[in-house]
Amino acid sequence: MWLDELYHSLDPVALSLGPLTVRWYGLAYLFGFIAAGVVMHRVARRWRLDLSADDIVTIVTGLACGAIIGGRLGYVIFYGKGYYLSHPLSIVMLNEGGMSFHGGLIGAIVGTYLANRSLGYSFATVMDLLACGAPIGLCLGRCANFVNGELWGKETSLPWGVMFDDTGGGAVFRHPSQLYEALLEGVVLFCVLYVLSLRRPPRPQGTFTGTFLMLYGCFRFLIEFVRLPDAHMGYLAFGWLTMGQVLSLPLVIGGICILLLARRGNSPQRLEAR
Repeated sequence: MWLDELYHSLDPVALSLGPLTVRWYGLAYLFGFIAAGVVMHRVARRWRLDLSADDIVTIVTGLACGAIIGGRLGYVIFYGKGYYLSHPLSIVMLNEGGMSFHGGLIGAIVGTYLANRSLGYSFATVMDLLACGAPIGLCLGRCANFVNGELWGKETSLPWGVMFDDTGGGAVFRHPSQLYEALLEGVVLFCVLYVLSLRRPPRPQGTFTGTFLMLYGCFRFLIEFVRLPDAHMGYLAFGWLTMGQVLSLPLVIGGICILLLARRGNSPQRLEAR
């Protein structure tokens, strides 16, 4: 089990200087937002859009604030099961863990919208640009989940199984579902969007947002079959349906709808708002 040996050689703490502790999970967020800005800049240049560095900083800052706030509130609402009603101060205790991608997605959309209002750009194009860079952040985040030994999968006898015995997984080898997500939601999704972004003139507004939502929802739904749900949540129905799958289905449907509207509208990518 070579991956098990790798996991046990990793330290969740990247840097420790006295009372200051920097964890890989926090760095994953930081570098993920930076990567989103870099990709956004490169794709904008390829599409011949005049998006300045200051504009990108403004948009990514809104994205980051929205994603962090939304991710935390999403976990509280979707996975808290009433715990935070009796422990409201724990809502702001980010060091205790607990972030939801689906909540973070909603927060990111709201944060980006508010930041973009001051710029007056076409929100559809801005979201398409961000969609191209988002998978890198997802990949880094899932790798950080692996380093933390959290969100592990079901038991397996496959040669890449990992024993998460130090974080409550027991003395059994399990699917490294975090890395499955890093591969599909990160690497594969980024490659698909990158290839789509190469065409000139660029594909219509909404193409990349719709593709991102549809594929992420599909990938997450499938991986949930080998990923164990949170212990306090369990399965919701049928002995296999998880909260992650319930929240991913609307993404698939929404992504398909956006793609259909993008094809019908055939609006070119542009920064000028209508």
